Amino acid sequence: MADSPNSPGPSARPLGRPLSPHLQIYRWPITMAASITHRATGMALAAGTLFLARWLIAAATGPESYAVFMAVAAHPVGQIVLFGFLWSLCFHLLNGIRHLFWDMGYGFNVPTAKLTAALVYAGSLVLAAGAFAVGVMVRGGLGV
Repeated sequence: MADSPNSPGPSARPLGRPLSPHLQIYRWPITMAASITHRATGMALAAGTLFLARWLIAAATGPESYAVFMAVAAHPVGQIVLFGFLWSLCFHLLNGIRHLFWDMGYGFNVPTAKLTAALVYAGSLVLAAGAFAVGVMVRGGLGV
């Protein structure tokens, strides 16, 4: 293989050592996870908009179509999808606010960036759970 013209030649790295850290030993910094989650929630919001459009179309079509949609949305899987959409919205909103502060030049210190990333995760879960609970209460006739 070393005689091949396309061969890179002998390697300077010790034998048996990996080229990069293995996934089992590599830890994601929370800031990297927040960045990836922000992108993923943006894609989830784009997909969830189709769900929202279907809801509006069902409402405009008539009571029968709306009843079918509501039956699907009331199913446990539909509730999980709705909560996922709501959490994506909350996370993307809070992380977007975090990015606005970055645009103004605040929050670039590593401890501050780690803290704000953790606060975005915690705040988005609390905000989504609270909004979902209010929705369940209103739908159940309990009021707010």
